[in-house]
Amino acid sequence: MDGAAREELDMDVMKPLIDEQNSDGMSDEEHENNFLPAEKRCQLDNKEGITFIQTLMHLLKGNIGTGLLGLPLAIKNAGIVIGPISLVFIGIISVHCMHILVRCSHSLCQRMKKSSLGYSDTVSYAMEVGPLAALQKRASWGRSIVDFFLVITQLGFCSVYVVFLAENVKQVHEGFLENKLALINVSAASSSSERRSTDLRIYMLCFLPFMILLVFIRDLKSLSLLSLLANLSMAVSLVIIYQYIVRDVIDPRKLPPVVGWKKYPLFFGTAIFAFEGIGVVLPLENRMKDTTRFPQALNIGMGIVMTLYISLATLGYLRFGDEIKGSITLNLPQDKWLYQSVKILYSFGIFVTYSIQFYVPAEILIPAVTSKVEQKWKLFCELVARALLVCSTCAVAILIPRLDLVISFVGAVSSSTLALILPPLVEILTFYKENLSLWTVFKDVLIAVVGVVGFLTGTYVTVEEIIYPASTVLANTTESISVALNATDLVVGLK
Repeated sequence: MDGAAREELDMDVMKPLIDEQNSDGMSDEEHENNFLPAEKRCQLDNKEGITFIQTLMHLLKGNIGTGLLGLPLAIKNAGIVIGPISLVFIGIISVHCMHILVRCSHSLCQRMKKSSLGYSDTVSYAMEVGPLAALQKRASWGRSIVDFFLVITQLGFCSVYVVFLAENVKQVHEGFLENKLALINVSAASSSSERRSTDLRIYMLCFLPFMILLVFIRDLKSLSLLSLLANLSMAVSLVIIYQYIVRDVIDPRKLPPVVGWKKYPLFFGTAIFAFEGIGVVLPLENRMKDTTRFPQALNIGMGIVMTLYISLATLGYLRFGDEIKGSITLNLPQDKWLYQSVKILYSFGIFVTYSIQFYVPAEILIPAVTSKVEQKWKLFCELVARALLVCSTCAVAILIPRLDLVISFVGAVSSSTLALILPPLVEILTFYKENLSLWTVFKDVLIAVVGVVGFLTGTYVTVEEIIYPASTVLANTTESISVALNATDLVVGLK
């Protein structure tokens, strides 16, 4: 498969809502012709379908990003024992919810005589066939709810990327300056200190014009080569990170097995942020040549993702202990070019991925704006709207310039809704006429309750940490005192 074809598939994966909005324009005859049993409904054109291996690769690509690098800090917020166990638990529930969504989509396709359904249409039709008249009358709300949270999720991802880029590039740049000045003389210490104090927000603003130019590329096929290079750079970075963290790990007995409950919601937000790949599940399943093998692909793909998550999260915390930062790349040495290159390579991959994550909210929101203007102004209005959306993601990053808190907040607010709350409720609505067992109802309600509790507590704790960053202030105060004492010792020593 050439680069253009590969990127075309990426575009299909990243726009799960767009084709759904146009599906109702088909005639009844076309619907009847396209309707097939669930086992064969996506095998109409094998030439356009994606293979098992391609589906597997897209699942990996849709789930591996900045959330992976923030998981070691998540383990710190839960404990070296309860953290990995909870990560496995959340991973299993997330995969189960993905399977639930696929089953419900199959059933609703048969009932509604549709060739395929995406996430938002699945929720909408589930409300339509459900037992409650109030939900039936408001079935269209289901699509709006999914659209809303998907937009929040994708723009949240973009805000996370802005913070990630700024923190990593800041560390590389100032590490380079520090090493360069250290080679000159000791008197450069004060100058180096001034450089290290450069505000993180300045780096975010420096990236802003480049990100705006990037999203002005409206056709993702034009980014095919950059996308391929981004994937390779991120893969190489992960290999280098692994080879570093497996050395000199801390004795697990020196780390707390369980951390207080006040920090656990931060773990939940980060974990569910990392596992929130449910938005790509139905688009991928709809594109497969042989949809009967999709559950197998989903299990294998998410099994690999869970193994990667748990291993990197646990090893990263064991390697750096309480010094672990919002992204494990920030803990890598600043005086060795190999590990500085990891930050550059991963940052390049995240920069390119920004435009891909931006695609879905742009395609949902921008048509609502351009439809109200004359044809000659459509392009100009679209570009302005794209620039304003990018500025909004940068504004969120500037307001919350802590990578761990942005990740946890996005995970608690939107990822928990899409990944944990909606799928079990959709299953109850879809299959209530089929005499659901008491165990199934109990299981679905329990999963939804876990999602709601995670949503509320994760949002509360994260917002509280954003407004009253007591731990951060204390850490910064301690660091300032330490620096002052070191500077005093240096002056005394010179005298």
